[in-house]
Amino acid sequence: METQKAQSVQLVNNGKKKKVVLDDLTPKEIVEQLDAYIIGQNNAKKKVAIALRNRTRRLKVPKDMREEIAPKNIMMIGPTGVGKTEIARRLAKLCGAPFIKVEATKYTEVGYVGRDVESMIRDLMAVGYRLVKTEMQDELRGSVQDKVLEDLLDLLLPGSGQKKEKTGASLPMSIFGTPAKDIEDKKLDQKKEKNKIAPGANSKSKEEKENLLTTREKLKKMLVDGKLEDREVEIVVSKSNKMPSMEIIAGGSFEDMESAMQNITSMLSGGNKQKKKTVTIAEARTILTEEHLDRMIDPDKVCDVARDRVEQMGIIFIDEIDKIAVSSGRSGSDVSREGVQRDILPIVEGSKVNTKHGVVDTTHILFIAAGAFNMSKPSDLVPELQGRFPLRVELDSLNAEDFRRILTEPKNALTRQYEALLQTEGVTIKFTPDAIFSMSELAADVNKSVENIGARRLHTIIETLLEELSFEANEHSGETIEITPAYVDEKLKDITLDQDLSKYIL
Repeated sequence: METQKAQSVQLVNNGKKKKVVLDDLTPKEIVEQLDAYIIGQNNAKKKVAIALRNRTRRLKVPKDMREEIAPKNIMMIGPTGVGKTEIARRLAKLCGAPFIKVEATKYTEVGYVGRDVESMIRDLMAVGYRLVKTEMQDELRGSVQDKVLEDLLDLLLPGSGQKKEKTGASLPMSIFGTPAKDIEDKKLDQKKEKNKIAPGANSKSKEEKENLLTTREKLKKMLVDGKLEDREVEIVVSKSNKMPSMEIIAGGSFEDMESAMQNITSMLSGGNKQKKKTVTIAEARTILTEEHLDRMIDPDKVCDVARDRVEQMGIIFIDEIDKIAVSSGRSGSDVSREGVQRDILPIVEGSKVNTKHGVVDTTHILFIAAGAFNMSKPSDLVPELQGRFPLRVELDSLNAEDFRRILTEPKNALTRQYEALLQTEGVTIKFTPDAIFSMSELAADVNKSVENIGARRLHTIIETLLEELSFEANEHSGETIEITPAYVDEKLKDITLDQDLSKYIL
């Protein structure tokens, strides 16, 4: 494919949702969307916004020039809990691109325990395949509702859909997995039986058919009105085991080999199996819809579109890259660390990786690496790998004001999450501004005194604050509890008084 299909994304602005085409999403708009979830780190947001915009710009240039424009990979440097992973995750979700987060420490060079680095591309391709398949299914979902409705009527009233079978439709027989030969034999038997019917029985048969049709129409109306959702029906589904791909040979890890061997064992032991299930109408509707959609979607087309999207828009976030850096003057296990770097290098530079969905070219995949670099420096990475991450951005440590904003401004703020959780028990909690300020100051102080774990400190603070209330929530049903500075001081007084804070905080 020479061009990427224009994708629409849903933006939230002042509480209102609007759809825009990804190609029209400016860097400023990207930063605005990241601001809804991530506080501060403006430099990092700006760099990733430009990187994303450059990807859509690249797809619009002439093909000969397009192949020469390489992505500007980014390395984020900063302490844990300041938003490195969240920036990359929200960015991928915003642009609808295939995205995975991997830990650099789980890979190792050949000869050591661990997964081979090519598995990150296979995982990314699997994500892209599911993403594209879901999009195609969503586009077709509305067109199969009438067919699913007819299938449900056949389940509720067997034998009432004969006219549909005469017109050539094979449902629901194909859903039940009945061979085509058996269907034809059954039709011939029905014709023979029809010829044997006495002349006087024709009128009765006609009345029965009319009654069936009338009953079918009544059931159809009830289904449309949602009055039969809890009624149970018996459905037969067929599971087809596909041949395993050649990835069993291409993949070098024991995990991939074990997965492929399980596929072979399942195929040899069963083949196509039919299984009867008793489900509700609501569940049967979902099963039948998926069956229809699977038949309508061409797997080869899904592979082609997914592979193109992975190659042109895929994003891989490599976390903890500082853990594979080799500090000067160290040896021993560092041999394996340097080996991992050299194995990652060709993937980042651009190579072809065999996956079960086809060969993927990694040349234009965007890589974002992140690490705290407390025990090492970015310069401790091998020079070739450093050169593949030309953009460096240092993320700032969070202060008390940042914590206050994190607790109040983001759409998924912790205070909102706990308010919603306790509301399920009938308990209404309200955080006063002064209480939030007290928690922010405490989180900042503990980060300075013990270990700087960034915004993750807030999880422990607020969990400790509401621990007793969460435990006794059912006893406070119907109450409204205000979280004040006095409440904060009372619940967290042990933390503020004890000098050895580490035994209370992580």
